[in-house]
Amino acid sequence: MINSMTGFARSEAQVPEGTVLWEVRTVNHRYLDIQLKLPEGFRALEPEIRQIATSKIRRGKLDASFQFVRAAQFVPETEVNMEQARQVIKHLETLATQMHNPAEVSPMTVLRWPGVLNQQEDDPAAVFAVARETFNTALNALVDHRGREGKKIEAMLERRCADIETTVSGVTARLPEVLAGIRKRFAERIAGLDIDPDNERLEQELALIVQKLDVSEELDRMQAHVDEVRTALASTEPVGRRLDFLMQELNREANTLGSKSADSATTQGSVELKVLIEQLREQIQNVE
Repeated sequence: MINSMTGFARSEAQVPEGTVLWEVRTVNHRYLDIQLKLPEGFRALEPEIRQIATSKIRRGKLDASFQFVRAAQFVPETEVNMEQARQVIKHLETLATQMHNPAEVSPMTVLRWPGVLNQQEDDPAAVFAVARETFNTALNALVDHRGREGKKIEAMLERRCADIETTVSGVTARLPEVLAGIRKRFAERIAGLDIDPDNERLEQELALIVQKLDVSEELDRMQAHVDEVRTALASTEPVGRRLDFLMQELNREANTLGSKSADSATTQGSVELKVLIEQLREQIQNVE
């Protein structure tokens, strides 16, 4: 079974302190790239979150966004530092004596002065355990999503492999006829030259030409590569890179088949194979 590299999941949980929310999504990437968005106070979670993600996802770009909305009854308390406020007021009054018709100073101006209004710091550690659990839930849902997409991709890859085998079988079945046609055309050309050829030498040259145009090895290797694709699809490990390499090998054999083609049907078969391989390659770019 293979996995897709694209997916999305969302998970939230209610705790007495507020609401914990995770959104996770993945897209194609050559390697595993984890991007985390954590609010202040929750940065200490990052190493654990990365470890959890690495244990379940092997390839793709993961964007994970965390939000914590504190409940109204848990709004941090604030207190006024009266000593600091008196110092600020005293300085403002001193400045006012040096100014002509100064504006009145509002209490809000004093409260905005650094150190006058103290807010109780949040203690996010109380919801760390829930944050980890909620991330696990979201990540499991994401993995399930990627698995469902992977099944669809696998079915499509299998169909394309079957189409490649059908095309290869058709070209292989015509190979004896193609080679016989090459020999016939070569003999007709020699006969048209009105010369007395050396039959032994002629047969050697003919054998060399037929050998150069024989594509049976390319067809055998294409079948072997298709078998390797199926073996990879049955693996429980991430196989995206291996499949990408096999596509390069299949494409190389299809190109050689086209360059050695001695008739239009073989050339058409080469073109069809290239189309099928490209369709495979496009889907494999999304395989983990």
